[in-house]
Amino acid sequence: MIINDKRLRIIVGHYGSGKTEFSVNYAIKLAEKGKKVALGDLDIVNLYFRSREKTEELKKLGVKVISSSIKGSGVDIPAISAEIITPMQDKTYEAVLDVGGDPAGARTLGRYFQYFVEGQYDMFFVLNANRPETQTVAKSIEYMKKIEYTARAKVTGIINNTHMLKSTTIDDVLMGQELVEKISEKTDIPVKYVVALEDVARELPSNLEGEIFPIKLYMREEWMV
Repeated sequence: MIINDKRLRIIVGHYGSGKTEFSVNYAIKLAEKGKKVALGDLDIVNLYFRSREKTEELKKLGVKVISSSIKGSGVDIPAISAEIITPMQDKTYEAVLDVGGDPAGARTLGRYFQYFVEGQYDMFFVLNANRPETQTVAKSIEYMKKIEYTARAKVTGIINNTHMLKSTTIDDVLMGQELVEKISEKTDIPVKYVVALEDVARELPSNLEGEIFPIKLYMREEWMV
């Protein structure tokens, strides 16, 4: 299914929803299918768990990471490399844009809105039903609309990424699934993926709306809970 998504994919959502983990897994899956992949780290809001931290590992897996124009892992200056335009313009790339959390993070997209032609991009709203701003249908829709307004682009798919990190259970995922399906019904935006750790994903029912999307935790070290 990821091959059938639009070439330019924008990943947005509430802070702490797991956007970066999803973006990294998504980019790796594309690379495993032999695609030329660029992962654009547009997060200038969060100081932690950014895809740029895994640049070397991702390069070995066939994913080109484009991030800050200021090199150095200890530098936190909000400077996005001009190279980020390359995968937007170059159609030989499969592009994944990992955007900063919340409407504030989505503001970064505004400067590139001319590349977001309707029907030629996907913008996926990653939802973790355990996060405070996305625990109800009304709050989630309001939050999504704020991101759309700031980003100057429309959400084309909803991703259920309800989790409790390594403690995630099937019940956690199904609780989030109930919420995203209600949001989908209200907005006519399809549920695109149901994300879960590989061992949990194997146990999920096959009749859920959206494609089951097993992931690994690339962004969290083994010692982290």
